[in-house]
Amino acid sequence: MRDILLQGFLRSPLTEPRPAADDSELAALSAQLKRGVDKTFGRSLAIRHVDAGSCNACELEIHALNNPFYDLERFGLKFVASPRHADVLLVTGPVTRNMREALERTYAATPAPKWVVASGACAIDGGFYRESYACVGAAADVIPVDLHIPGCPPEPIMLVKGLLALLCPEPANLSILTVPHPS
Repeated sequence: MRDILLQGFLRSPLTEPRPAADDSELAALSAQLKRGVDKTFGRSLAIRHVDAGSCNACELEIHALNNPFYDLERFGLKFVASPRHADVLLVTGPVTRNMREALERTYAATPAPKWVVASGACAIDGGFYRESYACVGAAADVIPVDLHIPGCPPEPIMLVKGLLALLCPEPANLSILTVPHPS
């Protein structure tokens, strides 16, 4: 027991390092994101997260957006509990048969104008589970998707860049994101 306790003190933390306080990329992204939110909505951007059947890896990265390291609310972005208050639906996981109707209803309940973001490999193409009998497939197989954010799971900074890609017509350094159809 003593050895295990000592190892805990001698090892470095297993979490990712926090972004540097003077991270120029994050500062530039935040300024551009804030301008995009203000220009498009003139207020904050409300995001409704929909877990369509994921393994929860993407959810852990999405929750990191609210921690003090990333602090998404400083950009004017916030998560809401109801699709009726949302501007963006953030879908994670492959769409399961049990979640198909719930996803369709959530999409229908979200007021226009609205955007749909497929976050992670499973939401984009069904991922590892696409051949499962319990899965319908990707989010785009059920509802129209405006933006794909790749990764398994996507890093929090990629999620911020994805939201920036929605708001700004030609954001810099976002070629890794894919927009399946113009909105």
